[in-house]
Amino acid sequence: MATDFSSIPILDYSLVSDPKRRPEFISQLQNALINVGFLYLANPPVAREDIEAVIQYAPKLFDIPQNAKEDIRMVKSPHFFGYSRFGAELTKGSVDQREQYDFGTPYESIWQPGDPEFLKLWGPAQWPDESLVPGFKQAFLRYLSQVEKLSHEFTALLAEALNLPSDGLTPFFDQGEGKGLQHRAKVVKYPVPEDDTSNQGVGPHFDGGFLTFVRRIQSTLERKLFTPLPLQLLQASPHRGLQVQNLAGDWIDAPPIPNTFVINIGKALETVTQGLAKATSHRVLSPEKGSTPRYSIPFFQNISQTVSIGDSVLKLSPEVLKLKEGRIEGNTDSVNFSEYAKLPSGQVTLIGRVKSHPDVAERHYPDLFKQYFPEGLPAQGFAY
Repeated sequence: MATDFSSIPILDYSLVSDPKRRPEFISQLQNALINVGFLYLANPPVAREDIEAVIQYAPKLFDIPQNAKEDIRMVKSPHFFGYSRFGAELTKGSVDQREQYDFGTPYESIWQPGDPEFLKLWGPAQWPDESLVPGFKQAFLRYLSQVEKLSHEFTALLAEALNLPSDGLTPFFDQGEGKGLQHRAKVVKYPVPEDDTSNQGVGPHFDGGFLTFVRRIQSTLERKLFTPLPLQLLQASPHRGLQVQNLAGDWIDAPPIPNTFVINIGKALETVTQGLAKATSHRVLSPEKGSTPRYSIPFFQNISQTVSIGDSVLKLSPEVLKLKEGRIEGNTDSVNFSEYAKLPSGQVTLIGRVKSHPDVAERHYPDLFKQYFPEGLPAQGFAY
C-alpha cells in the first residue's frame, strides 16, 4: 500500500549511545529518510547554554542601526556572506518576506586566478561590529562548531540507515589533502506582515546539499504555550511557520518543539541515493497579524565542491532500494535541481547563489552575471 506522512517524526538522539536501542533509532531514521525527508532530532549534543545564547542574540542582530547592517551587506563579499535586506529575494515569482544574515564556519579562501570560480565561494564571513553585539561572533562560532560536529556524526548514522559502512558517505566530504570544508548558516527574521498582500516568508523550495539543520526560535508567547517535552509532538503554535509538503501535496505544519533541531534532506543526498532519500518541498509562512516576528537559524551542511553528484551515485543493496516501493510519488510546489546530474557540486551551488543574489554576482562573478541576467541587474534575485 502506498504510504505518506501527516506529521514529522521525532527521533531521540540519546538512543544512539544505547546499544540496545540504537537499532530502534536507525529504523526510525530509515523511515524518515525514505518516506518523509524531514525529522525532529531531540536531545541533540549541542550545549544548552550556547543554544540559549544564540537565541538571545538573534533579535539583537536585527535591532542594530541600519547603517551598521549596510556595512556588512552581502554585496561586499565574493563568498556571499553578510546582510541581505528585507524582500531581496523571490521564490516562484513572489517576494520572500524576510531579512537575514549569512555566516559560515571559519575558512580561509584558497582560490587563485585560474582556479574554478566556484572555489571562490568559500572564504571568511562578514561579522557585525563587536561593539554593537558584544560576544555574538564567539558565541555563534561555538554553536556552529558543535552543529558541524553533529552533522558529521549524523552522516555516519545515515550511512548505517542505508546499510552502508559508517564511512560510506565520507568521499563526498573529501575536498582534497589539507583542505577542509566550509558550512553555511543563516540568522533569519520573518516580520509580521504590514498588510494582507502576502504571507510568504519563503516560498516552496528544496534545499540543495546533503543536510540542513534548523534551530527555530520561539517567541515569548510560544514559549509560554509549550512545555519541555522533547519526545512528544506538541500542538501547532498560534503562529504560522515552517510547513512541509507531503507526497500528496498537502502542507504539514512543523511547529517548534523545545530541545530539538529540524533536519531535512537535500537534493544532493536524494540524487546520490538513487532517489531513495527524499528531499522534501517546504516553505515558511509569515507570522500572523498581532503576533511577533519569527527567527530561525538554519545550518547548511556542505559537501566537497569538486565532487560531481551525477558521477557519484551510491551502489545500494536491492533490499534497501526496495524500501521506496511503497512510497507514492506526487507533484510538489517546488522546483527541482536539474544541474546536479551534470556539474560539480560547487558549480551548482554557485549558480544558485548567483541567481539569488545578482548584485553580488555583478560585482564578483561578472561573466556568470551576464549569462543569467543579460538584461542587467534585476530588482530581486530568484533561486527558484
